[in-house]
Amino acid sequence: MRTLLACATAVAAISSTPALAQTTQDEQLWINVTLTGSAKDDLLYFVEAQPRLMEGLSEMRQALLRGAIGWRVSDRVSIYQGYAYVAQPVEGPAPDRDEHRSFQQLSWTLVPGATEVSARTRFEQRWVDGFSDAGLRVRQMARLETPIAGGKKPLKALLSAEAMFALNDTDWGARGGFDQLRSFVGVEVPLKGKSTVEAGYLNQLVNRTGGATAVNHVASVSLFVRP
Repeated sequence: MRTLLACATAVAAISSTPALAQTTQDEQLWINVTLTGSAKDDLLYFVEAQPRLMEGLSEMRQALLRGAIGWRVSDRVSIYQGYAYVAQPVEGPAPDRDEHRSFQQLSWTLVPGATEVSARTRFEQRWVDGFSDAGLRVRQMARLETPIAGGKKPLKALLSAEAMFALNDTDWGARGGFDQLRSFVGVEVPLKGKSTVEAGYLNQLVNRTGGATAVNHVASVSLFVRP
């Protein structure tokens, strides 16, 4: 909980600091649909699609398709192997910078119960069309959810932070070190069965090449379908 609050405070401070002359800001909308469940016993899966509207919600600059097969190690721990395709159209005659990712993921519950603390560690291998280098990136996410209304399926408050670190330089622009921080605050709304909708505000702080910083203010809406 302290880590999440510290990350959110740091993002807010950076976002509001006028001295950062090379900081750009944008308003965006990310819509995510994820189908997740168990194929058989402890064999798990998830498939997700996420279009992202950028440039003040005027253009779809990214669309992400991601899927993975996993195994439930215990009630609290699951592991996955997956693949992601990121469509990134480029204006003008230049070719699109579509990205392909292989990733391994560890998901675990640190504190179970009505108020739950969970974490996700993801290791990505990234390739961009037209380039030869593979970029390596580690992503660490922590998440807190707690009921704010009564009932068997209560409305929940959500707070999460995910830090990303590149492990190497690439010929397509990645630089080793801090890559970005995503901080989210919102609510989880229960739907039929085990399905849910998560909606809220996501602040994306991105470390650009050349010392520039991007701060994206994202309206995030995610539908999780759990058969």
